[in-house]
Formats: sequence, C-alpha cells, structure tokens
Amino acid sequence: MKIATEIKETLKEAGSTTLILFKILIPVSIIVKILAELGAIEVLGEMLTPAMGVVSLPGEFGLVWATAMLTNIYGSFVVLFTLSTQNTYTVAQVTILGVMILLAHALPIEARIAQKAGVRLWFTLSLRILGAITLGFILSVIFTTFNLFQTESTMIWRPGVVDPTITQWILDQLKYYIIIFLIILGLVALMRALKKSGLINKLNDLQGPTLRILGINKNAAPILVIGLTLGLAYGGGLIIKEAKSKILDKKEAFLSISLMGLSHSLIEDTLLILSIGAALSGIMLGRLVFTFIVIFILVRIIKRLPKKKFEKYFVN
Repeated sequence: MKIATEIKETLKEAGSTTLILFKILIPVSIIVKILAELGAIEVLGEMLTPAMGVVSLPGEFGLVWATAMLTNIYGSFVVLFTLSTQNTYTVAQVTILGVMILLAHALPIEARIAQKAGVRLWFTLSLRILGAITLGFILSVIFTTFNLFQTESTMIWRPGVVDPTITQWILDQLKYYIIIFLIILGLVALMRALKKSGLINKLNDLQGPTLRILGINKNAAPILVIGLTLGLAYGGGLIIKEAKSKILDKKEAFLSISLMGLSHSLIEDTLLILSIGAALSGIMLGRLVFTFIVIFILVRIIKRLPKKKFEKYFVN
C-alpha cells in the first residue's frame, strides 16, 4: 500500500512538473516553426554577420549561430555541415563558434523557461547572447595571441536524412515530449528517494561551500547538478516547482537559472560540439571558468542593489 502511494505521488509530481514545461514548450515550438518557415533564421543570420567579425569568425557563421539560437544545436550543425563542404575552418574557429552555440541556443524555449522561473526575459537574453560574444572574443584573442588550434578542424558529425514535412515534425515533437516526461519522472523519483534516504542533505553539504561563494543556497545543489549535467529544461522545470513551493527564494532561483543558462547539459552538449571538431579546453574549461566569474560578479552586483530594485528589474 505504501509503495502504491509512493508511485501515485511520484507520478502526480512528475505530471505537474512536466505540464509546466509543456505549457512553455508546445506553443513556443509552434511559433519557432512558423518563424523558421517564414525565413526568420536567415534574417537573423544576416543581422549577426557583423558580430562574427568581433570574434574573428567568417560572416557565414552568423547563419549557423542564428539557427542554434532560434532552434537547437542539431539544426545549427546541419547548416555548418553544408558550409564545411565548401570551406575549411580551423579548430580555433570551430571552438569559438561552439562556445557561442553552447552559451546561446534554443533561446525561445530556454529563455521562456527562465522567465517562468522568475528571471526577466531581457536579462536572460542579454546574459546569454552578450556572454557568448564576450567569451568568443576572449577565446579569439587567446587563440590568436598564442597561435593555438590553428590546424584544420575535422567534422565527425554527419546529418541524417531529414524529412521536412509538417507531419514528420509533429511526430518528432511528440517523441520529444514523451522522452521529456520519462526523464522528468525518473528525476522526480530520484529526488524523492534522495530526500527519504537523507542523501540529499549530504549532497547539499558537499556542494555547499562552492555555492556559498556564488551566493546560492545549498538547497539548490541537487537541481543545479541536474541542470548542469542534463540541461536547462529539466533543471529549470524543477526550479519552477521549487520556487513556487518557496523552497528557493527569488534571488536563489535567479542565480541558479543564470548559472544554468551559461553552463548546462555539460555532458551531451559538450560531446556534440566536440563532434564538429572543437577543442575540449575551450568548450568545457573556458565555459566553466567564464560562468564562475560572471556569476561571482553578478552576486556582488545584486548584493549592492536594494531589494525593491532587484525585484523590479531582474525578477518577475
């Protein structure tokens, strides 16, 4: 009887968390699909061409980054693969592009999740887009100054057969939503098991000192681990739930979402960017160091702001 109750509660909690995400994912995905069909990606790519010069990248990479920002990493790879059949790029160039994609991709969905968790839209977009350009510029200076990664890159990833029909797109979205529910269900079950066993307190204590430096409550540790390893959608979904239940206050939710915005899905996304010929030191170490510095500075800025101003300009 106790097991049946536990299963029922787990399904209920997973269902409510997934529903929060679906309310964001489904309408935003439809809007993005419509915009893509209307040519919005190409327009954004042209607008980003000047920004590519700032980070010492060829102008055509603007279209790659625009695709990543409006759709996802896989979509940008298709564009990059097409370009790579006509041009050659260095490991340094691909690494810089890869870092920028990692910091700013799938923004319509991920920025909406951040907004639902309490972070204002303007801040999320500014943090991730300007952060991507800033880190890209820093890496370009380092690579040029020390003549690093100037050999030709090799793209291991190859696009499969793509069916562009609306029917196939709908089927792909349905599969994606089913996978999201199953992952959320597993995460909720894991979190409940950790809480009941007391292991979650040990995990919190273990990461507490690092999070304290960043000004984040140790109660956010398990969710941050999920976001950093699996992705912003899963970590963000759980943060939305925790923020509503008042386990995390506005400042903690704000800092947690900001941290995950710059560094999330460290396993899958990092491996993806490696597959297009990027250097691991740039896309992993560079991103983590940059994230730590940005959040450290952000914490200091927030501490100096009166509570009313912080809540007026930075959180919903």
